Amino acid sequence: MILGICGSPRKQTTDYVLREALTMLEERNFETEFYSVRGKDISPCRNCDYCIREGECIIKDDMYDVYSLLRDADGLIMATPVYNGGLSAQLKAIMDRCRALGAVDFDFMRYKVGMAIAVGGDRIGGQELAIQQIMTFYILTGAVPVSGGAFGANLGANFWSQDSLEGVKKDEEGFRSLRKTVKRFTAFLENFELAKEG
Repeated sequence: MILGICGSPRKQTTDYVLREALTMLEERNFETEFYSVRGKDISPCRNCDYCIREGECIIKDDMYDVYSLLRDADGLIMATPVYNGGLSAQLKAIMDRCRALGAVDFDFMRYKVGMAIAVGGDRIGGQELAIQQIMTFYILTGAVPVSGGAFGANLGANFWSQDSLEGVKKDEEGFRSLRKTVKRFTAFLENFELAKEG
């Protein structure tokens, strides 16, 4: 299963782009799951070490739904709007709260394949910095970060929304970067599956 996490508190551009990515994967016969932070109660990590001592997070909120989805996922797409040149606080909270999963199973993300999507109001508004934060999370947790490659999708899929849904729908460069990233993401997933079978 491929889990798509939308880090936007609004149902707008980032939500739309992530759903498009998941549709591309479904057309390639992958099972997908969409999760949005919108309307969810996910508190920031307190770094209290309760999870290390007790094997679970002390904060009982909607993050527990994310924990079960993450355990079951083979691949992960994290999508974020760009806020102040970086990712959203909501997506960062999810990343930080994964400390509890790591306390129970250090390898909870090992060999999962991960890609990133960032949507900014400006063409050069911090998309690559936001994607880099997502990629760093993948690296630190043992996941395999996949980019779209050179010439347009260097770190991942990046969009210019012009602060509107219509703007993101018209961003041909953004969709080109998404198609390239999904193509490489798919290739990694398929090769990992073959390696497991072989």
